[in-house]
Amino acid sequence: MHTQTIAELAAGLRAGDFSSEELTRTLLDRIGRLDPQLNAFITVTAEPALEQARAADRRRAAGESGALTGVPIAHKDIFCTLGVRTSCGSRILDNFIAPYDATVVEKCQAAGLVMLGKTNMDEFAMGSSTETSYYGPTRNPWDLNAVPGGSSGGSAAAVAARLVPGATGTDTGGSIRQPASLCGVTGLKPTYGRVSRWGMIAYASSLDQGGAFGRTAEDVALLLQVMAGFDPRDSTSADQPVPDYSATLNDPLAGLKIGLPREYFGEGLDAQVAEVIEESLAEYRRLGAELVEISLPNAGLAIPSYYVIAPAECSSNLARFDGVRYGYRCENPQDLLDLYTRSRGEGFGAEVKRRIMIGTYALSAGYYDAYYLKAQQIRRLIGQDFRAALAQVDVIMGPTSPTVAFDLGEKVDDPVTMYLSDIYTIAVNLAGLPGMSIPVGFVDGRPVGLQSIGNYFAEAKLLNVAQRYQQVTDWHRRLPPVG
Repeated sequence: MHTQTIAELAAGLRAGDFSSEELTRTLLDRIGRLDPQLNAFITVTAEPALEQARAADRRRAAGESGALTGVPIAHKDIFCTLGVRTSCGSRILDNFIAPYDATVVEKCQAAGLVMLGKTNMDEFAMGSSTETSYYGPTRNPWDLNAVPGGSSGGSAAAVAARLVPGATGTDTGGSIRQPASLCGVTGLKPTYGRVSRWGMIAYASSLDQGGAFGRTAEDVALLLQVMAGFDPRDSTSADQPVPDYSATLNDPLAGLKIGLPREYFGEGLDAQVAEVIEESLAEYRRLGAELVEISLPNAGLAIPSYYVIAPAECSSNLARFDGVRYGYRCENPQDLLDLYTRSRGEGFGAEVKRRIMIGTYALSAGYYDAYYLKAQQIRRLIGQDFRAALAQVDVIMGPTSPTVAFDLGEKVDDPVTMYLSDIYTIAVNLAGLPGMSIPVGFVDGRPVGLQSIGNYFAEAKLLNVAQRYQQVTDWHRRLPPVG
């Protein structure tokens, strides 16, 4: 059962081939056996999962089930879950038990999905390798010496290792697409506002977006169908109709125009990765698509712009973690100032502290105009570049990451090099566009991902483009050596 996709598992449950409880026990057994090697989970909710599975079986027996009732998934540990620890991969929230469910979690429960646990992540979603987690790094199922990417590396690794058929994630600058690429799974970051952020602990509020991992485009379409929609509790939620994402999955690609940004195929892209990407683009040409060279002239400014805006927003969002109301509190504080400084100093890791300091500096008197305002102006130019390009083509494609997964510890002491891991993904968040990564090959046994970028609320087109490729290739079906 563990090798089946979400769509196949849903069909098997409908046909009565197995029960949700049987499926859940099978996957919990795999997690128990394999996760000690991977560290993909922070919390495993075995007993609640079995209760949910039994409830799903009762609903199905009563004829009250939906399309995904009884299918198990996992949630990134950034989504609040009622009565279950929500840590954000940080010591400062190690003892935080959420008093409510995030909207995404609510929607998944309403659809009958079974939560197996909460997945590991870079602390407060700050990282590209899942090495900044207080709970230790996650390992890549394709090579245990390699990182899985980040910040949603636990979710990507869990799906790749067939511990779960699907998982939620969040993407602030590539944190779904980059680990999807490095772990050889399918990952989608929707348009900003398509999925509610209510109950999703904030890193950078104007950039954060919830999304999904699966093995196939069809799987991700099914999960997005559950997650998407307007939420009045989220002031940034888009009041837009949600289409049937599965309805257009199999539309032909004849006449599709694919834009290839010259800036994504130059210096910095590993030559072997480039070769794999070119082969995947040739497959799209055989499917009837037309490849068109385009330009995103301000693409090179995405990283400096992002690393002013995101830290500025995080310095504000993380101010609430002060040791007073909830979360970690230092022992025996001498006074209020000592409580603040020691609780935050002991509770936050090095990367979080680095970004808080950068952000606070960028927002300080005398520097706001020089840094934060300038970064926002660059952000506007990046958005204009994408809008101009997408007026000429249907989707934009290129590598998701400039390299395959790098070794654990290789970049952890070099934050600038680490930041460059997201060079092709960050601009999509600055523009608020949807982006998707699918597996298209390997270099030295480590997966390569192809990124597709669409127009606003064009997730259905991205899913269609991915589905057609996956119907004629089998990269998404390959199994890692773990398990």
